[in-house]
Amino acid sequence: MTKKQKKVFIRIIIAAVLIVVLHFVPVQGYLRFLLYLIPYMIIGYDILRKAALGIAHGEVFDENFLMAIATVGAMLLGVYNEAHGQEGEFAEGVAVMLFYQIGELFQAVAVGKSRRNISALMDIRPDYANVENEDGELEQVDPDEVEIGTVIVVQPGEKIPIDGVIVSGNSTLNTAALTGESVPREVREGQEVISGCVNLTGLLRVETTKEFGESTVSKILDLVENSSMKKSKSENFITKFARYYTPAVCYGALALAIVPSSINMVMGNPANWSTWVIRALTFLVISCPCALVISIPLSFFGGIGGASSCGILVKGSNYLEALAQTKYVVFDKTGTLTKGVFEVTKICPSTEFQNMICGKGYSPDQALLRYAAYAESYSNHPISKSLKEAYGGEIQKTSVTDVEEIGGHGVTALVEGERVAAGNAKLMKKLGLTYEENTGVGTVVYLAVDGIYAGYILISDVVKPEAKEAIAALKKAGVRKTVMLTGDSKAVAEYVSDELGLDEVKSELLPADKVNAVEQLLEEKGARENLAFVGDGVNDAPVLSRADIGVAMGALGSDAAIEAADIVLMDDNPRKLALAMQISRKCLRIVYENIVFALAVKAVCLLLGALGIAGMWLAIFADVGVMVLAVLNAIRCLKVKA
Repeated sequence: MTKKQKKVFIRIIIAAVLIVVLHFVPVQGYLRFLLYLIPYMIIGYDILRKAALGIAHGEVFDENFLMAIATVGAMLLGVYNEAHGQEGEFAEGVAVMLFYQIGELFQAVAVGKSRRNISALMDIRPDYANVENEDGELEQVDPDEVEIGTVIVVQPGEKIPIDGVIVSGNSTLNTAALTGESVPREVREGQEVISGCVNLTGLLRVETTKEFGESTVSKILDLVENSSMKKSKSENFITKFARYYTPAVCYGALALAIVPSSINMVMGNPANWSTWVIRALTFLVISCPCALVISIPLSFFGGIGGASSCGILVKGSNYLEALAQTKYVVFDKTGTLTKGVFEVTKICPSTEFQNMICGKGYSPDQALLRYAAYAESYSNHPISKSLKEAYGGEIQKTSVTDVEEIGGHGVTALVEGERVAAGNAKLMKKLGLTYEENTGVGTVVYLAVDGIYAGYILISDVVKPEAKEAIAALKKAGVRKTVMLTGDSKAVAEYVSDELGLDEVKSELLPADKVNAVEQLLEEKGARENLAFVGDGVNDAPVLSRADIGVAMGALGSDAAIEAADIVLMDDNPRKLALAMQISRKCLRIVYENIVFALAVKAVCLLLGALGIAGMWLAIFADVGVMVLAVLNAIRCLKVKA
């Protein structure tokens, strides 16, 4: 508990003890009132102050006003009864304020738990950055003072304070605060790193590429802090409901206190003012809308916190609510359902080549890949990089001479004295060689060695291992239609679609074509159905903005994703979209449970209070008890089963 909460807790203990003690003190009249006034002021002075300030500022009808009127009225009514020889209900008046404060404390602790849940996983704001001074010593400076291009030093155990590129050092990074994943990420010289990750092993020197205010850590913190600004329909309904409900019950209580007694007086019967005033005060206590006003926002706040712990950042409770009604999910392909990087997926050496390298100490696959990597050793093309990475061995560039690039065909080179040609089918035709046509999906690199067709290597954009599971999970969650939009070729698109079990695929699209395709799907869906578009957030910003819900995939370090999307998945696992829908539906279910429960209990208790059946103790349950139960239910949103 915070210091403020501890002070309230101490006041509750003192007031409770005094109420018990006073129950056994044999005093009557005004002295009894003055004694009960002590615990009442101890426990309720701040509520009375807030009510007075609300009235002064024209914001009269809130829970503080209801509690103040009900308890002050009960105390004054007790004075009236004592003056007329009856026992005043001072204990009930103090108890109402006492239990209300208990409920408020409980709610404050619950909200604090939700905030700590978010702040703990968002504890990524760095306190300092290490910069080397002229003497070569490390100096800690404010990250805001570090300019772009400055080389900062990140020691093991420290957070990376600003986005940048590693200029020296290798290490592993803990990205759990950003992605929700516990598996460390390997990094080495030349790779980009983002702020908020924790350096686990080696010393890193990082050249900053952004100012601190523009770094990933700042953008994420701003996103989380402002998520409560965008309210859901349920929250807006409760806010509007409370705006009309509270004045209505206040006027209703006033009528309950005056009208029956006035009618009795007109009819010549005893007015029974005290009876009807007590019923009116009980009515006020019961009517307090705390359970709804507190538990509904807390449910969404807990849902956002629970999602954040899984690396799912939701920009507002309105998006969390909308996700529950999602029936159409549209995916971009590259970087979303596929890894977005080229990898060697197939190696097919020819029979003649296998005979040629027999006895040289290499397997046919390894030999073919080695020739390709050496021939492409001077190129920085993505295809060349993928060949070199697949080979994995050290390339002796001194063994490669007479490199010649043939535009639109490929490359030829002397590798250890052997003429190697690597390229497309045009290159094989140019060399007059008969080659084997590839039937796989991807980019093909054909090879020839010393005028002999050696075989081919297939390079593809690999489907993510979680993608198929993600599509199945979405369909299980009730998604009616899954669609993939891509600018890639029809053959590649249909291959990926068939492998993943998508309902529809559209290929060879330009960015504008993707927007048009989404527009058509928006017209097709029902009025109460939502469409989510899932993309990498870099070149899909127009579509992310047009969809009902924009979800950024693979957004680790992507500014465009954080800016354009409504929901950001901080790693590139598409399976988490189904998890986000699961969290959304659980959150909404809890919200509706609280609304129905609170309104039903209050409706019954209000009726019983108006009829005189319900007293102050039942009123306390209808107010504080219902609020505590609703808050306990709302806290369940924090727990997520991945």
